[in-house]
Amino acid sequence: MAEVPREEIFEFPCEFPLKVMGLRTEGFAQTVLDIVLQFVPDFSAENLEMRASSGGKYLSVTCTFRATSREQLDGLYRILSGHPDVVMVL
Repeated sequence: MAEVPREEIFEFPCEFPLKVMGLRTEGFAQTVLDIVLQFVPDFSAENLEMRASSGGKYLSVTCTFRATSREQLDGLYRILSGHPDVVMVL
């Protein structure tokens, strides 16, 4: 049976906001930044936004960058989702 190609949702390159949520601990934002830099070497920290949850227990880190391929996004999601400090990736 032939595989049906999946339709691309994005046209690459494109600006992509990646939101990562985890417990609000020392070093969480740096961990996210380090992982993003593995896939987006030219990512600038000025494109990183942080927001604590209303109760202060969680931190969301949003990194907006120029995504170049589906493979790049899949790799980022795979590594981030598998990290023990990460609760959710959107």
